[in-house]
Amino acid sequence: MEWQARRVDVVDNEAVATLLGGRLAVDFANVPSYPGSSVQGLSWEELISFLELSGIVSKERGAALLSLPESDPKAAGTLLVRATRLRNALRHAFGALVRNTPIVPEWAFPINDILRITEGHDELVLRDGNWKLEFVAREGGPDWLLAAIARSAAEILTEGPAARLTACANPACGLLFCDTSRTHRRRWCSMAICGNRCKVANFARRRAS
Repeated sequence: MEWQARRVDVVDNEAVATLLGGRLAVDFANVPSYPGSSVQGLSWEELISFLELSGIVSKERGAALLSLPESDPKAAGTLLVRATRLRNALRHAFGALVRNTPIVPEWAFPINDILRITEGHDELVLRDGNWKLEFVAREGGPDWLLAAIARSAAEILTEGPAARLTACANPACGLLFCDTSRTHRRRWCSMAICGNRCKVANFARRRAS
């Protein structure tokens, strides 16, 4: 069964906003499809919101990008198609990692497409008094916005089980995360959300019985 991002109502926006996956590509895979979509679609607003929240673009750059569908509909449409294909491929590939089943080669195609288009290099950048290592794409087109996500995805797939990718233990959630805890026994996407919710539900069941 292919992994799908099932969500608890209260988590809908909060999970994306807090970036619970631990790795950029995992957070992107967790971005939900927009309501009413029958093709696991991704809206332009959701894409730009994620790029802002994850620090790929600034709020100012994100605000400017929101108008791209009006100023350059072809470029925006192409980017959104590539982003949606990438996000859906990550869901399939990461779901296979969680289940310890083979990764279908076709799931790597959208990742390689982005990596091929967005050749570049790492560069040290000083932001708010702190040095950070950021990826700088060679090309200046909008495809570079997906470069860091594709690179993160490629790293996770090459790590395989060592990436410690797992799914939230709450069956009503389904969010993915990389377990970087000291004991490697993390069960919940967030203890404050799904962990407490399930503990309360279990307590209520025990009292009822």
